[in-house]
Amino acid sequence: MPFCQRLTTHCSRRFLEEVDTIFILLGIIISIIFMQLLFLGSIIFLENRDPTKTIIWLVILGALPVLGALFYVLFGRVVRKHQLSRHKQERHEQTEEILRDQQVRPRAEDIDQIETIPMNKKLAQLLLNDASAPLTLNNRSEVLTNGPETFKALFSALEDAKDHIHLEFFIFHNDAIGQDILNLLICKASDGVKIRVLVDGLVNRSLRKRFRELKKVGVEAEGFYPVRFPFLSRRLNLRNHRKIVVVDGRVGFLGGLNVGDEYLSRNLKIGFWRDTFLKLEGDSVNFLQTVFLNDWNGVTHQSINDPLYYPEAQHYGSQMTQIAATGPDSDWGSMLQIFFVALTSAEKTIYIETPYFIPDEGSVMALKTAALSGLDVKIILQGVPDHKITYWASLSYVEELLESGVRIYQYQKGILHAKILILDGKIGVVGSTNFDIRSFSLNFEISAFIYNCRFAQRLERDFDQDLAESKEILLTEYKTRPLKNRIKESSARLFSPLL
Repeated sequence: MPFCQRLTTHCSRRFLEEVDTIFILLGIIISIIFMQLLFLGSIIFLENRDPTKTIIWLVILGALPVLGALFYVLFGRVVRKHQLSRHKQERHEQTEEILRDQQVRPRAEDIDQIETIPMNKKLAQLLLNDASAPLTLNNRSEVLTNGPETFKALFSALEDAKDHIHLEFFIFHNDAIGQDILNLLICKASDGVKIRVLVDGLVNRSLRKRFRELKKVGVEAEGFYPVRFPFLSRRLNLRNHRKIVVVDGRVGFLGGLNVGDEYLSRNLKIGFWRDTFLKLEGDSVNFLQTVFLNDWNGVTHQSINDPLYYPEAQHYGSQMTQIAATGPDSDWGSMLQIFFVALTSAEKTIYIETPYFIPDEGSVMALKTAALSGLDVKIILQGVPDHKITYWASLSYVEELLESGVRIYQYQKGILHAKILILDGKIGVVGSTNFDIRSFSLNFEISAFIYNCRFAQRLERDFDQDLAESKEILLTEYKTRPLKNRIKESSARLFSPLL
């Protein structure tokens, strides 16, 4: 056989062998992808989660096998409650013993002391059973409207600290206000005050270097569920959204603000920032302290049981208060159930202020039913969005609520970030909880429920001011919105269960 013919035959054989190898490799890859889809699909199916979420995840997995699998590993996996709640139960039992000795924790039958409407007793009982939130009677509160008022009160309390300072925030920026607080903490640490700082471990990764500096001067600083190996971490999607400050076990703060210049309206790109914080004094601070120490123990495995962290409170007043800490470690649906009962129990008015409004079907039904029953239902949403997807997802619920008689407004002065619920002018709720799926099921949240007419009316004054700075959405106008807006709303709502 001539040399050229032999060479051609050899090259052809090599080419065919390489093609066969490529097809074999492709077959192996396709088989692996198929087995991966089958395995992950089975896991998603057997989790028995919300049907909508199941279908969406299966569609994403089928349409985008590789990216879908990656997104599911990062954001979709369910963390079982028993994996998160062991430290919480241990701390709760230890705290109960300390407070029982001080006769701070009331018995369940103490709820009978509520003398207003039956709804109060029903809601308080649910909070006790569902969120382990005992009712305390000896309390005083102060509503802090917006950043300047909040940080003024916060700095005053920090400067007066004698024994310890506990801070827990979702976001803690290393900017001007963040530096001011950290510098103050360093000064207090040099005076012998015990400082513990806990921030979310994902959104505050830039603070690691600063934390190392703080630890050198005696400040204890940690990240909650830090994500070092995101592809392997089941906890990537579980964020600590709480904002808590406890000073000497006597003064407590909670609410919607994080630490950052934008919360003081200093960021020119963002503009005015509307938010609400709450200052507490009295027995309720003990349970705010408990939430912090539970979270601290979960991160550091330090079980802190010293009764000095739970000083006996002087008489402050008679504001009946419950501190509800909810999250994926809760035994029940917690905040979702609590909000549902609150909405369905209202008799006259329901006022909601929330930046992110992505309710479940039960909450939508409760709001529509309340409005159709003649209740005054008003909701203030963002008019200037800071997150576009949640903004458009929120608007997707507007039309059906307007049709039932719910009145909805969009805040125009700047970024609305306050999380407020006011019921019948008698119950006020302030905290970190948004009216959305993430706050109800994924985030660790904290809220104060206060059964007091004066407190609720104080919140209503802020609510009325916000209404004056908002634009009402009218049904006739909303129905004529552009098609592109409808597409944005529907698309954002479709994927909102995964947010």
